[in-house]
Amino acid sequence: MPDLPVEFVIQGTTEDGKPFRPSDWAERLCGVMAAFGSDQHLAYSPYVHPITSNGVRCVVVDMRLEQIEPMAYRFLLSFAKDNELQVRPGRPPERTKLAELGRGAGGGNA
Repeated sequence: MPDLPVEFVIQGTTEDGKPFRPSDWAERLCGVMAAFGSDQHLAYSPYVHPITSNGVRCVVVDMRLEQIEPMAYRFLLSFAKDNELQVRPGRPPERTKLAELGRGAGGGNA
């Protein structure tokens, strides 16, 4: 039995296949969950971050967010539903562990 995904991806494509606008929607959405660090730079939450997948802007949401910040989790799901955005499963646990190891070593494309 395959591992269940530990994240889901909100894609920048509507249910009818059109690109979602504005083009920086993913960064704006992730900015809602971002915080300024001690270095005065904005850092995305480890639970919500933008990526580009197959040329489409997306937002990856770690499912642990539901336990940590349930209102934020529901907000993200509502955003996707209200804007009729496609949502798909993300990586399974094993791929997530490999990606985290890669980021720790200075690499890490999601």
